[in-house]
Amino acid sequence: MSGTDGVGPAELARRIRTIPDFPRPGIQFRDITTLILDPEGLRLAVDGMVAAVAGPIDLVAGIEARGFVFAPAVALALGAGVLLIRKDGKLPGATIAEDYALEYGTDRIAIHADACAPGARVLLVDDLIATGGTARAAVRLLRKAGASVEQAMFAIDLPDLGGAAALRAEGIAVSALVAFPGH
Repeated sequence: MSGTDGVGPAELARRIRTIPDFPRPGIQFRDITTLILDPEGLRLAVDGMVAAVAGPIDLVAGIEARGFVFAPAVALALGAGVLLIRKDGKLPGATIAEDYALEYGTDRIAIHADACAPGARVLLVDDLIATGGTARAAVRLLRKAGASVEQAMFAIDLPDLGGAAALRAEGIAVSALVAFPGH
């Protein structure tokens, strides 16, 4: 997908720093901090995400922590609220949670039990989709809460890792502003 005003993925990609061998050898870490430090880059990213949304949205769900960067800006542009998806144990009220597999072990994400009305139309937003484990768990969690989740938006897709394809297989329309090969 291209950005706004004729700005394409290459323009956004040049604003994203790649850090080789982080967090371990062989990984090419795609660092959005350079994108969001640049006000024009941040605007282009948010505008691109908003432009890709199909239909009305009630809530924009951001995944901790970098999804929190984009979710409020996208929500404001769409006239929607923001739902925070946090690591388990970080929310003060009653929660519902979902476990998901990591490379070594499991993790858990949670939302407030009353954060989402049944039938709410929710857009999932995060900075990057890699293997899709966290995003798929977020979709399961939101659906467990009664949300209608049909779209997910990411600043970056690593298609070689299959996360976007896995989300699509679960009926989610996936968009990303930039795709990078490899890990």
